[in-house]
Amino acid sequence: MKVAGIGFRSAATAADLQAALALTGAQVDALASVTEKAQAPAMQELARSIGLPVIALQEQDIAGEQTLTCSPRIKARFGTGSLAEAAALAGARHGVPGAGARLLAPRVVTADGLATVAIAERLEP
Repeated sequence: MKVAGIGFRSAATAADLQAALALTGAQVDALASVTEKAQAPAMQELARSIGLPVIALQEQDIAGEQTLTCSPRIKARFGTGSLAEAAALAGARHGVPGAGARLLAPRVVTADGLATVAIAERLEP
């Protein structure tokens, strides 16, 4: 199972999230982010438009995740270096006790910086 972890600023639209997802070139099975972002209209619109479920994660689900990139702002806010990368990892493991996950690549960022996406793949226990 492949999961797209998505981080974005409040000004981002569903089109911005779609653009970030397209930058990865990956086919995914689900989208994931922290609850506040998972429930945001832009995320819900994206999910509906592409027919994928959204995994809503608690902030403690992503805190401490080891990521390939590190934003000091995100580190201070969420306790991890990249919201997108941490959400992808936690989302890929979600609901499968003992499962692992690995990032397929560092996060991608849209040119305007409004959205980031990382892809993680579940490693079965």
